[in-house]
Amino acid sequence: MSSRRTWGRRLMLLELSDVRVHYGRIEALKGISVNVASGEIVTLIGANGAGKTTTLKTISGLRPVTSGRIIFNGRDITGLAGHARVELGISQAPEGRGIFPGMTVVENLEMGAYARKDRRQKAALAADFDRVFALFPRLAERRKQSGGTMSGGEQQMLAIGRALMARPQLLLLDEPSMGLAPMLVSQIFSIISDINAQGVTILLVEQNAAQALQRADRAYVLESGRVVNTAPAKDLLDDETVRAASLGGDVTG
Repeated sequence: MSSRRTWGRRLMLLELSDVRVHYGRIEALKGISVNVASGEIVTLIGANGAGKTTTLKTISGLRPVTSGRIIFNGRDITGLAGHARVELGISQAPEGRGIFPGMTVVENLEMGAYARKDRRQKAALAADFDRVFALFPRLAERRKQSGGTMSGGEQQMLAIGRALMARPQLLLLDEPSMGLAPMLVSQIFSIISDINAQGVTILLVEQNAAQALQRADRAYVLESGRVVNTAPAKDLLDDETVRAASLGGDVTG
């Protein structure tokens, strides 16, 4: 049995230790180490190509690890298949939303529960539908509408709602504000805080550094596949490293 480390008074939920990931011969992650304690919001900041999305894909099992370790809830999951990670409590709302355009809102949400043993029992899912519709009333209004006919903001709500249907301990959010109007951006980030307040730990990738840092507990700054800075999120709001990280990078992330 693995011992659980702590961060302050919180149990460590996720630990990446010297993780390296390749796309062919290109090394996208060059030995990054990231920790997320239970109950936190942690954000990854960096330019396009810095390795942020690759990090989330590696945690969720979509990219294999070349070397290093990933520990979740005290268990080494480095070689575990993606679907098994969902069963353990890791769920992701991907960049670009990735909803099923031909399915209704309800059908998309049901797909989020595919790894659950009780997924065929509608009564067992009722509380989760209620939770998602309470967070996103717009989805309740459009429950019979096809996902592909919804606005970008509604599709983002659906992507997050679908991820929540898996009942995750750790929610991975990749660019939740991408392409959204400023008013919707504020709404989405407010809902992210609400989800965290309900007990879900969140690892957030977001180009809107200001919004992310205002909501997060801690932040890691990535540059060309490396962690170049880490600190309490609010300490980085005016940091020159964060400003520089929004301006460049390679094409591997």
